Amino acid sequence: MRPTELAGKALAAFDGFQARHKAVAFSVAVSKKFGEDRAGGMAALLAYYGFFALFPLLLILVTVLGFVLQGHPAQQASVLAAAKRDFPSLAGYLKVGSISGSGLALGIGILAALWAGLGVAGAAQQAMNTIWGVPRNDQPNMWKSRLRSLALLATLGSALVLSTAASALNGIGGSFAVLFTLAGTVAPLLLNLALYLLAFRLLTVEPLSWRDVLPGAVAGAVTWTLLQWLGGYYTRHVIAHASHIYGTFAVVIGLLTWLHLGAQTTLYAAEANSVLRDKLWPRRLTTPSVEAQTEADTAETGRN
Repeated sequence: MRPTELAGKALAAFDGFQARHKAVAFSVAVSKKFGEDRAGGMAALLAYYGFFALFPLLLILVTVLGFVLQGHPAQQASVLAAAKRDFPSLAGYLKVGSISGSGLALGIGILAALWAGLGVAGAAQQAMNTIWGVPRNDQPNMWKSRLRSLALLATLGSALVLSTAASALNGIGGSFAVLFTLAGTVAPLLLNLALYLLAFRLLTVEPLSWRDVLPGAVAGAVTWTLLQWLGGYYTRHVIAHASHIYGTFAVVIGLLTWLHLGAQTTLYAAEANSVLRDKLWPRRLTTPSVEAQTEADTAETGRN
C-alpha cells in the first residue's frame, strides 16, 4: 500500500472517530473554523498593533505616576510591580527612579496610544465580524467603526486600570496580608473575565447574549491570566539573566510572542463561542462530496 493511501485511510479513520466523540469533534470544528476564517493572520495583525500600543501606554503610565505619586516612592513601587505582572516583558523598563511628570510626554503618549489603540480595535472588530459570519455590507462603516473603537478603548482601558490596581493588592502587608494577596490574585482574573465578556459583545454587530459569549470569555480570561504568569516567569529567568544587548532582543522577541499568543488564544475563544452557539460540529476533516457533508459543513459553507 502506498504511503499516500495509508495516510488517507488513517485520516478517514480519525475523521470517523472524531465525528462520534463530541469533545474531539468540537475541538476539530473550532480548529477548522479558525483556519477557514484565516484567524491566524488576524491574530498577527492584532499583535502588530498591540506591540506599538504598549510603549505609548507605558509612557502614559510613567508620566501620570510622576504627577500623582511624586515624592511617594513606596506607592510608585507598588503600582509598578502590578504593571510588571500585567505586562511582564516590559519589566526592565519600569523603574521607580525613571518616573517623572511631563506634559509633553503625556500628550505624545496619548496621541500615539490612540493611534495604535484604534488600529487594535479596528482589527479586532474585523476579526470578530468575520468569526460570526457578518456580511460585509452589514458591517459598520468607517465612522461607526471608529466610534465603536473609541468605546472599546474606553472600556478596555478602564478595566486595565482596575486590573492593575487590583494586582497591586499583592504588595500590601500587615495583619491582612493574606487576604490582600488572595484578593490581588482573584480580582484580576474576575476583571479579565468581565473584560472578555464586554469585548466579545462590543466588537461585533452580531446580536449576542451574555450566554453566547460566556464559555469563550471564561477560557480567554483563564488563558490570559496564565500567559501573564508565564510572562513573569520568562522575565525572571531569561531577561533578568541576559546581557544588556541580548536582554533587549529577549524583551522584543518575548513581547511579540506573548502578544501573538494572547491574540491567538482570544480568537480561538471567540471561534469556540461561534461553534457552540450555531452548533457547527462535527466537521469533516477531508473534503467530502455534497452528500457526505455534515449539517455543520453545509452551514459553515453557507456562511462563507
